[in-house]
Amino acid sequence: MVALNEAAGLGPRLGALVIDWVLCLLIASLYASPAEKSWPAVLVLVLANTFFLGLFGQTPGMRLLRIRCASYPDGGVIGLGRGLLRAVLLGLFVPAIILNSQGRGLHDRAAGSMVVPVPRSPAP
Repeated sequence: MVALNEAAGLGPRLGALVIDWVLCLLIASLYASPAEKSWPAVLVLVLANTFFLGLFGQTPGMRLLRIRCASYPDGGVIGLGRGLLRAVLLGLFVPAIILNSQGRGLHDRAAGSMVVPVPRSPAP
């Protein structure tokens, strides 16, 4: 595990959220029309974030944009419990837009996490 030095930028974070949201809308549309009911997509987002962040530290959108959610301050995986807390708060959206000087939203501070860039591995 590695200590966290800098937060990921707002652009990659927002981009990853948009990618994940589109995937959740597609999945939720198999069960309900997002135009008629919005809560199924939010439920899919909460479940997907809990699973992917809790076990792997990255959602599909985060992986594409080379960022990850890590335990603060040691850099490990946050686990399912903290992943669920973070995902529920993210589903409320308001905590995600209130950032502190470290670039951590209220949802990150409550879950003890931080979104950081994934370093590029050196070419062999």
